[in-house]
Amino acid sequence: MTEPGQKLNGSEIFFECLRRENVEYIFGYPGGALLKVYETLHDVKDIKHILVRHEQGATHMAEGYARATGRPGVVLVTSGPGATNTVTGISNAYMDSTPMVVFTGQVPSSLIGNDAFQEADIVGITRPITKHNFLVKDVRELASTIRKAFFLATTGRPGPVLVDMPKDVLNAECAFEWPESVDIRGYKPTIKCHSNQVQKAAKMIAKAKRPLFYIGGGVITSGASEELRKIAIAQDIPVTMTLQGLGAFPADNPLSMGMLGMHGTFWANQAVNNCDLLIAVGARFDDRVTGKVDTFAPQAFKIHNDIDPTNVDKNIKVDLPVVGDAKDFLASIFDELPKSHESRSPWLAQINAWQEQCPMTYSDGEDSLKTEFVIDEVSKQTKGHAVIVTDVGQHQMWTAQYYKFTEPRSIITSGGLGTMGFGLPAAIGAAFGVTDRPVALFCGDGGLMMNIQEMVTAVYNKVPIKIFLINNSYLGMVRQWQELFHKEKYSFTDLESSNPDFVKLAEAFGCKAVCATTQEEAKKAITDALAYNDGPAFVEFRVVRKDMVFPMVPAGGSISDMLLARLNPKTMV
Repeated sequence: MTEPGQKLNGSEIFFECLRRENVEYIFGYPGGALLKVYETLHDVKDIKHILVRHEQGATHMAEGYARATGRPGVVLVTSGPGATNTVTGISNAYMDSTPMVVFTGQVPSSLIGNDAFQEADIVGITRPITKHNFLVKDVRELASTIRKAFFLATTGRPGPVLVDMPKDVLNAECAFEWPESVDIRGYKPTIKCHSNQVQKAAKMIAKAKRPLFYIGGGVITSGASEELRKIAIAQDIPVTMTLQGLGAFPADNPLSMGMLGMHGTFWANQAVNNCDLLIAVGARFDDRVTGKVDTFAPQAFKIHNDIDPTNVDKNIKVDLPVVGDAKDFLASIFDELPKSHESRSPWLAQINAWQEQCPMTYSDGEDSLKTEFVIDEVSKQTKGHAVIVTDVGQHQMWTAQYYKFTEPRSIITSGGLGTMGFGLPAAIGAAFGVTDRPVALFCGDGGLMMNIQEMVTAVYNKVPIKIFLINNSYLGMVRQWQELFHKEKYSFTDLESSNPDFVKLAEAFGCKAVCATTQEEAKKAITDALAYNDGPAFVEFRVVRKDMVFPMVPAGGSISDMLLARLNPKTMV
């Protein structure tokens, strides 16, 4: 590393800072405002640059890498359109609390505000969708700004931070100085939970007869899965998880209830409606979980632990807020709880009865191929050990329902923003971060086309992802809503006549590709794809076209009023 006080230009300072932040990969695309950076990058050997084919792809790759590893993803793009192309990915990372640092080139400082070629006010554009953003005005501020950016992105509630770097700053020189510590006025995230609140929570848990853990992605972010497992098992407390919280508690444990909410399990939602104590940890009570807020957990005393105080009482009024890190909260609770507790056998028996009343099953006709079968088969063949990435739509919800997540950081999906096109680049990013587990992508034919250009990135870098295309030739989730709530007027959701031949398309990119239309073909294709590690393996599954995801809570409805089957079975044909 460079010694402090050595004279460097802005581009050299940039890479020296990344080294000190232990950055392994940069996902980027060059351009005019970054020519000095890419000139320096040419001789950089210890940081790998992954050339994407679209800047949105770079942000999703960085997200996939961050979600798989827990380390911040890094993006490098040029000014103007390069910067604005990152907006969707930044917003996605902001909604899903993903640590990411985005570096954008900018026109020279003297031209800012003059509508110069490839100028855009990316600081102003991204202010509502970043934890913070910076415009570096002096090369002497560059190192300290980068240090602050990584600190902000990875502490407290993680999120994206943007650093805008004008061309003249990257060319200017100064003595390099690295701040060993960071002190940002007004930014002091609470890590340790208040002992009085913890003690109150422990007392409520000890005496509860029908307690329920409601677990979000914050438990995975904080590395608190083991603490959750210990307390749930010791206290016989069932666990339900959000989409982003899946894997925080192993699906093969009898206390696991899977996902709750709009497409959650029947028994999880019934448990929410009937519990006397709801312990929310690292979750934010979003609308896809709560449904109609007035009817959400009506009998429950509600405890809410979150590291972000702005999440508390935002959507649901709670009885006991506990601000702080999830790992500290669960560990502290465990220490406070007595060894004995109220018998919860009747409560667990009731939950089992709800599960038997409406189990997660699907028709298994051998003459047709269903998405549920494909996901279930991948789950069986990988034994829950894979890193599963999804795009957005029906397949995303079926993945949450039928893949048995047994480990944290096993599902990478766009939850808050619901970004179609997220899946392929996110899977590529995840595979760069994780090399000891298979990385499998479930995507739909609609979402795949939104960032299909990143197939080149996967093939060129021989990324061994398993691309499982669920092709029903519909925008399936939109079609489902059209059938249920919009008078069966299927407006612009049928893709059958416009879809390409996906196997030929994948082969044109240089990818190993096959198509499966039956269960036997699907099983073999999955086995072969999982065994192939010389690059991406692409499998197109032609599935039942008009299948629908159930259970389902209609938007704005109560989670107690779940639709368990389609209203008109004839529309299945």
